[in-house]
Amino acid sequence: RTAVALMSLRIGLVGLGTIARAQHLPAIAATDGIDLCAVASRNATADVQSYTNIHTMLAIEPSLNAITLCTPPQGRFEQAMAALESGRHLMLEKPPGATLSELDALRREAVRQGVTLFATWHSREAAAVPFVRSWLAGKTIRSIHIDWREDVRKWHPGQAWIWQAGGLGVFDPGINALSILTALVKDVLMTKADLYVPIGRQTPIAADLVMKSGSTPITANFDWRETGDELWRITFETTEGTLVLDQGGAFASIDGVIVAQGENREYAGLYARFRDLIAAGQSDVDLSPFSLVADAFLSGAYHLTDPFTD
Repeated sequence: RTAVALMSLRIGLVGLGTIARAQHLPAIAATDGIDLCAVASRNATADVQSYTNIHTMLAIEPSLNAITLCTPPQGRFEQAMAALESGRHLMLEKPPGATLSELDALRREAVRQGVTLFATWHSREAAAVPFVRSWLAGKTIRSIHIDWREDVRKWHPGQAWIWQAGGLGVFDPGINALSILTALVKDVLMTKADLYVPIGRQTPIAADLVMKSGSTPITANFDWRETGDELWRITFETTEGTLVLDQGGAFASIDGVIVAQGENREYAGLYARFRDLIAAGQSDVDLSPFSLVADAFLSGAYHLTDPFTD
């Protein structure tokens, strides 16, 4: 651990899709103490040593300290376990996996190997989230409502895995809202869920959720059928005003007045945290957002809706 803290962290990136190219590659480049040294992807390459699978990369690149997995959650477990069993620190793109039981197994393996496991929630790194956490502290929240709506054709074009079992459907973006929610309020419980599944698909295109935190009611509407601008908003009604966290956490307003905003550095924040966790010999595996999604699928009422085609 001490050696890693003193030298640059050598990262291997697995999965080179849209999110990896748009977010992970620039974030790694912008973070001190981290170097991208290899990638593994079935169909893509980068300006570093490239492999077609993680197993070859792990075998040929013994100097890699850490692995980031950006592959779809289905089938990720084998890749994650291979990284941990080889003694590498591991960072997981959200959602962290396909099931809670496999994530428990990964957490136990990380402890056995003495390496860092980091299940990331990038929306918690949004610019205005720290202000909202501070402002809400000690205040009475009357209610919370989440609107998380976007156009699936814009954000997930041709991605068949999201419609298959384990792909989460509309919860793939919706879990971002739940990650912010669980970072800001304690002990969130799922009490009711209505899931709208297109005919011929296995995951929902929309969901209406009812939750609570203590006596505070929480409702949420997730929808992939939005055709206008994205709506990524959480509204907190408090005894001291209405706070709105908007644009996925990019800015916050109180009673209509903007009080916090900043540039998007979510993924740079994640990599800095990964580096610091490794240096400190710690892991961060908060599964509370994923548990709420699991509860929605466990307790939800399923409603068939119109077929979806790309």
